[in-house]
This record gives sequence, structure tokens and C-alpha cells, in this order.
Amino acid sequence: MNLKIKRINEEAILPEYAHEGDAGLDLFSIEDKIIKPGETTLIHTGIQMELPKNTEAQVRPRSGLALKHSITVLNTPGTIDEGYRGEVGVILINHGKANFKVEKQMKIAQMVIKPVFRVQIEEVSELSETERSEGGFGSTGLK
Repeated sequence: MNLKIKRINEEAILPEYAHEGDAGLDLFSIEDKIIKPGETTLIHTGIQMELPKNTEAQVRPRSGLALKHSITVLNTPGTIDEGYRGEVGVILINHGKANFKVEKQMKIAQMVIKPVFRVQIEEVSELSETERSEGGFGSTGLK
């Protein structure tokens, strides 16, 4: 399966897998930017893409940035729909106590390509019963 990528900035780095067997492709910044504590900002990647049919791209945080610097993707996972052709951007938030410097060519997030199933909506008057039923938040307890 091919993922078509177009560079729209000469400094853009194409997404890449760091290791054999990785689920996520690394996404890279094309800009230097300071993210202050509590601040949210859009980081540009300088790429556009054409996803394979019936797929989406999920933009997810990098665990190292989250653990070491409290930097994460705000709307995780961010969904990029198959039909989107604009620049791929990553919304980062600084949950830490210190400024964080995003640098050009820094790995800022990971992108996982996933299948999408289209469903037909069927309105019904009743749903089937399950063991869980309507048990929601916290219904299974803590231990």
C-alpha cells in the first residue's frame, strides 16, 4: 500500500518509520517555535498527502516527548480524513512547567494509517441486551 506525499516546503522531511515493525511514521517540524507552559500551537510539517482509499491517518503523541517534557498532541488521536489534501499540521500542547523549544527537523508526533469502515445508519426502536448494558464511566470499579 502506498502513501503519496508531496513536499510543499524544501525543508520538509518525509514521514518515516524509525524501526522495522513500528506502527507509527514519525512526523517532523519545519519550524522553530517556543511552546510556553499551558500553551497550544500548530506545528507545520511542510507536507501534504494522499491517503490510500478507505483509510485515515491518526496523529498521535510521541511517548518520549510526553514523558520527558509533558508535550502531547492536543486532540489525540487527531484524524486526517482520506479526502484532505492540505498541509499536515500537528496541534501540540505543553502540559509542563517550562518552555519547550520545537526545532526544525524535530520529530514532533507519529502518524498511524488505519482502515476506515463505512456504515449504513439504521434507526431502531430497541437495542440488543448485553451484560454491561448502560454501565458507563467507572462501572467496572478500580480493582
